[in-house]
Amino acid sequence: MSGLTRYKLTIEYEGTGLFGWQIQDNGPTVQGILQDAIGKFCRAYDPVENRTHAAGRTDAGVHALAMIVHVDLPRDDDPYKVMSGINFHLNRGPVVVLKAERVSHDFHARFSALKRYYRYHMINRPAPLTFQRHRAWQVRAPLDVEAMREAATHLVGHHDFTTFRSVECQSQSPVKTLDNLDIIEAGEHIYFDCSARSFLHHQVRSMVGCLYYVGKGKWTPDDMKGALEAADRAALGFNAPPDGLYFVKVDYPD
Repeated sequence: MSGLTRYKLTIEYEGTGLFGWQIQDNGPTVQGILQDAIGKFCRAYDPVENRTHAAGRTDAGVHALAMIVHVDLPRDDDPYKVMSGINFHLNRGPVVVLKAERVSHDFHARFSALKRYYRYHMINRPAPLTFQRHRAWQVRAPLDVEAMREAATHLVGHHDFTTFRSVECQSQSPVKTLDNLDIIEAGEHIYFDCSARSFLHHQVRSMVGCLYYVGKGKWTPDDMKGALEAADRAALGFNAPPDGLYFVKVDYPD
């Protein structure tokens, strides 16, 4: 790490049209866009030394309000200069750096995290979306929000979440502790706020999709309990689309 300065970046991105966080060959990604801008800012790009590490790996179409990333740069600049310099090369695109901070080399965006927060935004109305298109999931039929809240209580706590886990999930264990799952109704807007130390791949979208089944009357709250206890992906009711999912924030030790 000699000669390198570690920076903690808080970034925001609108995931529509992007292929998720991680660099891949089939389309633009958040990591690819960010690392390209960092390389231009530093006038030197090394895929190993300048690799970015994020608190979470969001899927295609998922958004972030305050994703945390760390990167080691071969220069020691004022954090504001780092933020503004990278943003210059991001060129008003779908990714922006909100804040840059110098941190010690002990800090790791992923492994130092204590808790992650996600929000899923659903809009329950018959009229098509305009401003919120691709930024929320529109459900036209009326929903029983109280039944959804009752069903959500079965998911909170320490469980085997295999039913709500993507077959592509790379986590070593399907057992996670969901600290909270709050459902907030504000007019036609329904927000699903979740927090946990870590989540499985597709876990939030799968939970919301099944809560949608409860809200429309296709499932009862007890059916949610049964799906969880089945610990079988075949028991999943529905996987909500990525449009409404937002990575909100992450907690670290003081």
